[in-house]
Amino acid sequence: MKALLVGVMATALSVPAIAQKKYDAGANDKEIKIGNTNPYSGPASAYGQIGKAIAAYFKMVNDQGGVNGRKIDFVSYDDSYSPPKTVEMARKLVEQDQVLFLFQTLGTPSNTAIHKYMNTMKVPQLNVATGATKWNDPKNFKWTMGWQPNYQTEGRIYAKHIMATRPNAKVGILYQNDDYGKDYLKGMEDGFGAQASKYIVAKVSYEVSDPTVDSQIVQLQASGADTFFNITTPKFAAQAIRKAYDIGWKPVQYLNNVSISVGSVLTPAGLDKSVGLITAAYLKEPTDARWANDKGLEPFRTFMKKYMPDANIADNFNIYGYTVGQTLTAALKQCGDDLTRENVMRQAANLKSLRLETLLPGIVITTTPSDYAPIEAVQLQRFNGKQWELFGDVMTSQ
Repeated sequence: MKALLVGVMATALSVPAIAQKKYDAGANDKEIKIGNTNPYSGPASAYGQIGKAIAAYFKMVNDQGGVNGRKIDFVSYDDSYSPPKTVEMARKLVEQDQVLFLFQTLGTPSNTAIHKYMNTMKVPQLNVATGATKWNDPKNFKWTMGWQPNYQTEGRIYAKHIMATRPNAKVGILYQNDDYGKDYLKGMEDGFGAQASKYIVAKVSYEVSDPTVDSQIVQLQASGADTFFNITTPKFAAQAIRKAYDIGWKPVQYLNNVSISVGSVLTPAGLDKSVGLITAAYLKEPTDARWANDKGLEPFRTFMKKYMPDANIADNFNIYGYTVGQTLTAALKQCGDDLTRENVMRQAANLKSLRLETLLPGIVITTTPSDYAPIEAVQLQRFNGKQWELFGDVMTSQ
């Protein structure tokens, strides 16, 4: 009888232990505080739309009851795409605002500047808004994770397409002179492999502080290149597209995915001047006629009408922000009542074939403790003067 009583007492004591809620700074029974930096001003200010879309997405989540009953407190600061300012803002978010983690901090140079700090502090630097390959390094940087397809994968895919369709192509490359630009460049060079020197006839860089890339485009035209890989952020992408057209240079153009917004890039460049551009995609384009009756996009369209009525639905930074927000929400739901930084990272690294309807068919999100690359497939598309048109199959770099 005594043994039975002890057993009953032990069972009773174990129930509250199992149900016990666990919190780190930035979380409690009512809210989850999330930090973010975005370039709402400066040379990459077009990306600020992502921060606005994420904020609107979390407002919708809060209106629907939050995540596991907790509201999201999204604290986002302008870092002007300036690494020193990113460091300042990240420290403020972690040490003063006491956020649970940082989410979608934007830019390769900016995230590089806080990479070691976040890992030293053991605060998640989650789903960073940059495709640099370095974010998939859980062995050395456990607290940092990417989200979008990485730049080297994308570069290799373009190289594979060029070799398959234009075996005698002469490629000219414009790239931003930092880790972001060099990552894309390496991907294309690796994709060409031993034939890189045969295909690539010119590589020209620019600085974020440059007023224009006009002279670089003239230089690439003079190289004799008939194929152009445009590795630029939105402002410079629009300039490059427009300048190439205006000087009569008509190469086959590949545009990096981070600057494919019809609203923020192609419209300022000139839709007629953007005809024929090729890029990689992993998100549905809301203005594409093929998705006009797509039920999977109905929740996104409803979201845009209610929470971002003045935003341009042709700006793909909106669907980007919405989709990455969905990814985080899925991970937070898995956290249950264990909202420690350790568990947030654990759940973010255990997403199994997560299918979000804003992603292209055949593309899912999967992470593991040894693979921090959530999206590893894309499909090529070409701009027809009004919208992007998908072609070919879903591809990986393998």
